[in-house]
Amino acid sequence: MNERISPEPELIKNIINSDNKQAEQIHKRKKLQRPVIVMGAFIICLFTAMPALAANVTSIYELMYLVSPSVAQSFLPVQKSCVSNGIEMEVISTYIHGKTAEIYITMKDLEGNRIDETIDLNDSYNLRIPFDSIAHCERIGYDKKTKTATFLISITNCENKEIDGHKLTFSVNEFLSHKKEYKDLLVRDNLSDVEEAIQTQKAELRGWSGKSSEAYIADSENVIVLTPSKPMKFPVQGIQLTGMGYLGGRFHVQTSVVNNLSKDNHGYFVLKDEKGNVVDSDYSVAFSNDSDKRERVDYDEYVFNIPRTEIHNYALYGDFVTSGMFTEGKWKVTFNLEKSEDHN
Repeated sequence: MNERISPEPELIKNIINSDNKQAEQIHKRKKLQRPVIVMGAFIICLFTAMPALAANVTSIYELMYLVSPSVAQSFLPVQKSCVSNGIEMEVISTYIHGKTAEIYITMKDLEGNRIDETIDLNDSYNLRIPFDSIAHCERIGYDKKTKTATFLISITNCENKEIDGHKLTFSVNEFLSHKKEYKDLLVRDNLSDVEEAIQTQKAELRGWSGKSSEAYIADSENVIVLTPSKPMKFPVQGIQLTGMGYLGGRFHVQTSVVNNLSKDNHGYFVLKDEKGNVVDSDYSVAFSNDSDKRERVDYDEYVFNIPRTEIHNYALYGDFVTSGMFTEGKWKVTFNLEKSEDHN
């Protein structure tokens, strides 16, 4: 049986006495992946056991103790890994308590600088377990010295049963990195020249959102949107401004991204008046063109219920995120879900 994790006393002391601000940042870690429902199924287990202690285990101890010193001592080491495309994925440790499992996993670039502090698994991770569960995976740290990113996977058994005694396979097929974020970016300060849209088209939506979306979208297969135009001047590389105009008495602004499945470039717009008051869009819609051609183009269109006679009082702002690198591989590790002796 694996032994309970026991870091050096000096390390524990240093971590517990570390800057409170750093601990607060860890607690506010950003959730990267939306929760997923996992339908369990046994598979043949394929893994490679690491014969020696991983070099980055110390940094993982630090993260564990910053999150919860008492809980950190209950994690069991796993240390199984695989390498694909020059990048190593390692399952560091697990903490099984009741119907919940928490699992620390690292990804390390052995050949280059493809992994950074913005790494995003791009919804490509998969869990295979023999029961129905709810799970999510979040990035909780990045070590620049070792080029290693750390993720925490949390799994809850939907059948309200003990989760230990099973095997789990965690796999990842791709990730995004080298992302750029643009906050409160001024897109256009003068909207007085926005005109009625001359060209429009019907679009079959692949998604929509917003406080008034249900009121305006009765038939998602026949929504009238702006006909995309030649890209206009836009301050964010990787996102194109392809439409702006009035349609049905409302202000529409449209962006597009080419081949976005390997980028996940996105954002949203707001209007601001001269006093800084913010007006959110009433709703937004998403649709695609050329999906049957080599280059798929994804469009997002934001709609504001501001009369044309008042639009000159506002400027257009937005928040945006773009990624600079897309990496593929076949990372998969199978390991046991076991309780530590303290929780038996």
